[in-house]
Amino acid sequence: MAVKDTAPYLPDCLDSILAQTYSNWELIAINDHSSDRTPEILKEYSDKDNRIRVFHSKRHKLIPTLKEGYQHVEGTLINRMDSDDKMPADKLEALVNEWSKYGKGNIIAGGTQHFVDEGLVGDGFLRYEKWLNQVAARGTHYEEIYQECVIPSHSWIIHRDDFENVGGFEPEVYPEDYDLCFRFYKAKLNVVGIDKVLHYWRDRSNRISRTWDEYKDNRYFELKIPYFYELDRDLRRPLVLWGAGRNGKDLAKLILEREQHFHWVCDNERKIGKEVYGIKMQHFEEIPMIHNPQILIVVTSPSDKRIIRDQLNEWNKKPVDDFWYFL
Repeated sequence: MAVKDTAPYLPDCLDSILAQTYSNWELIAINDHSSDRTPEILKEYSDKDNRIRVFHSKRHKLIPTLKEGYQHVEGTLINRMDSDDKMPADKLEALVNEWSKYGKGNIIAGGTQHFVDEGLVGDGFLRYEKWLNQVAARGTHYEEIYQECVIPSHSWIIHRDDFENVGGFEPEVYPEDYDLCFRFYKAKLNVVGIDKVLHYWRDRSNRISRTWDEYKDNRYFELKIPYFYELDRDLRRPLVLWGAGRNGKDLAKLILEREQHFHWVCDNERKIGKEVYGIKMQHFEEIPMIHNPQILIVVTSPSDKRIIRDQLNEWNKKPVDDFWYFL
């Protein structure tokens, strides 16, 4: 658990860990140059319970802090915690019990629930929470991996051998939890979803996902596209980009850095037939005439996504084999 300036929330977080029904845990808490009472609070708790071990990061920022902490891990199963969040009392018990059914080569991932001390949780986070919980319940993590981070950093458990085999916290790539998901995918680790809330996620205005530049463009196309070309793109098959708005244009630029010819489709009559970046826009109904395409969908509306999925099903197109949502 990396910790930086979370003194107002840290006691609640630590109390939720101490209240776990599963008791055979260690907490590696690493202070990242905090300027508030965070170091004192950590020391108070570690003095009371020797399962809490406190260290101080030599370098600044999240990933270097996690690297520092990982050097001190003694346990065999790994879970990451955020210092302003809280655990349900049975979180670790549920994760360990489920992992024990499957063993190495498997990641167990559960659902999340946002909370705030005052006011309301933001709509965007509520939509993300609902989607994450559906992914966990259905076990569709890899099917939907190009939409958003399918396994948030605190809702999984993994054997340390598997974690180290995919590079652990070594790559200094942000968003670090999303990059880790793609490394799980690349290694073909199996993800077992639990239809259960296993993490209470605090929504606050100064959380790093709101304030750091690395998280501001939460489409993360520049992270997704290299992984798509490495893991799923078959250059023997034609590529189709579905969506002509800003998202489609931004993704098209990244595709053009890798291949010059692809099909671009939409349902906007004003754009069909026109050229954008040298690519002539086509009606989506042209897709059945394209032999064995790979289709990337950059449409944001949930209702439009459902309509598109129904249409693709009608054409016998399969997720992961034939199409991927990129938003």
